[in-house]
Amino acid sequence: MHHTTVRDLFERMASRGTGAYGLSDVNQVEHAIQSAALASGLGLSDEMIIAALFHDIGHLFSEEDVDLASLGVNDHHEDSSADVLMPLFGPMVSEPVRLHVAAKRYLCSVENDYFSKLSTDSRVSLELQGGLMLTDEVRAFEEKPFWQEGVQLRRIDDQAKVPGLDVPELVSYLAMAEALSSRNRG
Repeated sequence: MHHTTVRDLFERMASRGTGAYGLSDVNQVEHAIQSAALASGLGLSDEMIIAALFHDIGHLFSEEDVDLASLGVNDHHEDSSADVLMPLFGPMVSEPVRLHVAAKRYLCSVENDYFSKLSTDSRVSLELQGGLMLTDEVRAFEEKPFWQEGVQLRRIDDQAKVPGLDVPELVSYLAMAEALSSRNRG
């Protein structure tokens, strides 16, 4: 089994991330670099910036470049993304990514106006991902390590869909990602 490297992630994003991104007006790369730029602008850690950059990378490891949500399929990209990121960067990157979909369900459950702010594709996928959380699910979510980072990543994810936004390019995050990865292995 080929071990994914940091460079592999950047190459996959660059080569496969230019297709349509669900129903959004941005493609996967634009969404990723806008997410990373937002995390950076908020003064978040390198781990959160890289989590923001690669939170949807699991979409690019499936064989199909299709909008699965519109077909009624939940691809569980939060788990496939986190599973790719964990060996490279550790839990401070992988676990907020693993929780960013549950965080959408959580926010819809605890904030009255959150659902109304969701993009159309996020509303469609919400039901596939389990819909609103019940009270005990909310409590269980709040007991998970990194749940607050997952919520923070979710809010970034929601905002990173602006067509034509001028943000640093993908390669500008390579040195940060490689440094994080070697610290994690060290």
